[in-house]
Amino acid sequence: MSELLLSIVIPSYNEMANLRKGVLDRVKRFLDSKRYSYEVIIVDDGSNDGGTEFVKKFMKENKQFSLIENKHTGKAGAVTRGMLQAKGKYILFTDMDQATPIEEIDNMLPFLENGNYQIAIGSRTTGKLGYPFSRLLLHEVGIYLRKFVVGLPEIFDTQCGFKVFTREAANTTFSKLSLIHKGFKEISNSAVQYGFDVEILLIAKNYGYKIKEVPVHWLYVESRRVSPMRDSVDGIFNLFRIKAKKIRNMYK
Repeated sequence: MSELLLSIVIPSYNEMANLRKGVLDRVKRFLDSKRYSYEVIIVDDGSNDGGTEFVKKFMKENKQFSLIENKHTGKAGAVTRGMLQAKGKYILFTDMDQATPIEEIDNMLPFLENGNYQIAIGSRTTGKLGYPFSRLLLHEVGIYLRKFVVGLPEIFDTQCGFKVFTREAANTTFSKLSLIHKGFKEISNSAVQYGFDVEILLIAKNYGYKIKEVPVHWLYVESRRVSPMRDSVDGIFNLFRIKAKKIRNMYK
């Protein structure tokens, strides 16, 4: 049997609104137009809005799609579990809302296929369609604060939820992340978990993996689970927690 080329991991927490928009059909149509083998792993993060049942029904007629039912550990825990179970030569994680469309993988895979990079990350450097000014301002402030507190000055956008890894890089970085967090504890509410992407990139850099930042199209999608003020304060605390771990050499 030939090697599975691409795995796609999509975390899902109460995503019924996006599921009803047909995002899985869109992903499937795109992937079916390609000549490579693929799998799509949806990691349900303890949804209670009927999304799990929706995905199970979709899977019956779409065998490349599978479901992992996770406790509600937040995006970091859901993505980590999916990335560590994926079997593809290359493993992408992306968001259910498809703010960065699946088609952008065409612009990113070549950097891994030529062997020069082990990780390619989406970068919202070409504009943020529909982004409210308040969110844009917080985003820009977050970039400078992250560079000052944690580092990674060579990366402009750590937070775009569209990142693809070689399987070796994924297994190494996400195993280390899980170890640092001693697994992921169950939580009671939604959480943006700003530090997740930063930690992954810090680990990858310390292991010597080369990271390519690739400009991608991105469309702002409103979410009731996002609270700009609360999440900004939480993000600042996360950066200082990461700084403390960095000082203790936990990412090496």
